[in-house]
Amino acid sequence: MGRIERKVDELLREDASMREPLEFLLEHDGPVTWGEASDEMSSGEWGRLIEKGILTDAGEGFEVADAEEVEAGLAEDTETDDGDGVDHDSSWSQYDKLAGVAAVAMMAGYAVTPIGNAVGSTLDLVLGPIQAALPFYGVILVLAVLTGLVTSLLQANLMDTEVMAQYQEQMKSMQQRRKDAQERGDDEELERIQEEQMEAMGDNIGMFKEQFRPMVWIMLVTIPVFLWMYWMVRNGQVTGAGVTMPLLGERGWTEGALGPLRTWILWYFLCSMSFNQLIRKSLNLQTTPDTS
Repeated sequence: MGRIERKVDELLREDASMREPLEFLLEHDGPVTWGEASDEMSSGEWGRLIEKGILTDAGEGFEVADAEEVEAGLAEDTETDDGDGVDHDSSWSQYDKLAGVAAVAMMAGYAVTPIGNAVGSTLDLVLGPIQAALPFYGVILVLAVLTGLVTSLLQANLMDTEVMAQYQEQMKSMQQRRKDAQERGDDEELERIQEEQMEAMGDNIGMFKEQFRPMVWIMLVTIPVFLWMYWMVRNGQVTGAGVTMPLLGERGWTEGALGPLRTWILWYFLCSMSFNQLIRKSLNLQTTPDTS
């Protein structure tokens, strides 16, 4: 899809009524002036076409930047037209909902000791041999790498970054159009943008659901790991005096390292943040929307 075709597609997704002005421009022979186009479109629509680069200055007027790509964009919109806004089904599957319930249930293990003990002792069957072979700071390092890898893979595979970029691009476009309309004093365009923003509220909910979906699966992995580390520290099963922290010096695992934050938690965060970046770059994982 070429640049102009993509711009046309974005424009029609934001406002399907832009189809008629685009069709008029394609049918018009030669450059068109605002005087010739004023009966076919509003000043706001004219400005949006110029802003998007679909209309370019031709000296005596304006002309379509690439007629073939505009036609392709209109044809593509006809084939996939199913309403305004971002077209995406952001509903959660039954497995997503079950993962969310399980994550919340395990989260209670921080406050409810029996749940924490059950999760910690069960996970110890797997992590116990690692703890026996490595000092505790090494165990946390290994867990930070493993959870960072799982987290990056879940985000890359469960979050549709292309759709997220569309959501963000749609919001930015509305904000820019509102600003331009305010500068022009175009009350008609401001009213239209207000209506679009009200309609886009549903898209905002969809964007939130899209962002939160991989989080429930990430929590399903990281919460048991945290509960196991908490269980180990609380029950005094951690071997070694502690760890030497950058700038903080040697700290015991249960000591406060940064305010109320315990040493073992801060050490995990430091390891996790460091290795997450390395993992994503080395595997070339896209976990954030690309709006460029």
